[in-house]
Amino acid sequence: MAYRLLIVEDDCLIAEAAADYFTAKGWRVDVAEEGEGALELLEQKDYHLILLDVMMPGMNGFTLCKRIRTASDVPIIFITARVLEEDKLNGYSLGADDYVTKPFSLPVLYAKAMALIGRIRGYEQGLRAGSLAIDLRTHRVQKGTEPLKLPPKEYEMLVFFLENPGRIYSREQLLIRFWGYDFDGNERVVDNHIKKLRKAIGNCGCTIQTVRKSGYRMEVEA
Repeated sequence: MAYRLLIVEDDCLIAEAAADYFTAKGWRVDVAEEGEGALELLEQKDYHLILLDVMMPGMNGFTLCKRIRTASDVPIIFITARVLEEDKLNGYSLGADDYVTKPFSLPVLYAKAMALIGRIRGYEQGLRAGSLAIDLRTHRVQKGTEPLKLPPKEYEMLVFFLENPGRIYSREQLLIRFWGYDFDGNERVVDNHIKKLRKAIGNCGCTIQTVRKSGYRMEVEA
């Protein structure tokens, strides 16, 4: 089965490059340069994924995402040059599933797309471990019956560890995974976010353990 992709991007070079890459992978791709055109295509066709630029003339990506979510739960990945935390929180609250930041790698974008589709199909839209429950579509986290609010980075790390329980990841691996190769900082930022995440989830039947001289791993109680 060929997946169908809608790219909503006013930069024709970015849109063309992404369209060519996904087409070469066997996807069927449509491109819209602005929000109204995207809505017209969505009325005509069903898509497996939308790549959505945040900053566009006329209707911006946030507004378009909100409009889409009134009628569809199609996965949405925001493409943005903005990296402010409040923008990410806003996007997630409107129903976005992931972010990529310009300039981005097409192989990484494709990997994110396939991981997102696989996660939605393979995890029944949720993760559970101990008393934690995560809705991967809405990014809502619950600890028992209580909602747990996490900043985007801690949320991403929690999902990653729960999807890979028992595996050890070095600080360097985690730094590259969550901050990228070009991050101008040191590995202590990983320790700081792990510390915040541990404090947030508390005693919940799963713990992020420090493996001496190796890194971190998630252990889930039987």
